[in-house]
Amino acid sequence: MSSLSSKIEAILYLKAQPLTIAKIAEYAGCERSEIQAGLLELMADYAHRETALEIVETPNGYCLQLRESFHDLIQRLIPVDLGVGALRTLAAIALKGSISQTQLVELRGSGAYQHVQELVSLGFIKKRRQSDGRSYWLQVTEKFHQYFQVDTLPQVLDKAPQPVFSEELDPLN
Repeated sequence: MSSLSSKIEAILYLKAQPLTIAKIAEYAGCERSEIQAGLLELMADYAHRETALEIVETPNGYCLQLRESFHDLIQRLIPVDLGVGALRTLAAIALKGSISQTQLVELRGSGAYQHVQELVSLGFIKKRRQSDGRSYWLQVTEKFHQYFQVDTLPQVLDKAPQPVFSEELDPLN
């Protein structure tokens, strides 16, 4: 790999976002044609190595990124940044077991709609339309249990009375 390819690799790594050929050329201090050749060399080099990273062209430019086959690691290893409101909404759903979105909004306020959207996209909760089609049932997912290691928490909650759900009454079963 040439020194220019190594320089391009360093630029893409340090910037951690897609960059146009013009921007890479500006940072590298060379011509666009040299950057194009260096990118081709770098992309070919990554294609022939068995590495977790790759150089890809996106609509916004070129970037160094994790190969798609490793994206599951992102979910498991990088902490999720949830705001206090979203965490409180998640806690309310977890404590209730299953709750309608309408009840949640009554409990948490209208900001809960945004929190639910965020929590669904992160995979911490799932929602299903109620049979009358007017609202959704919300419930935490297995990812919630794994991420927050709920099974390893002290069992102090065992002393508190727990709601009993009949399979017939549980809307999510």
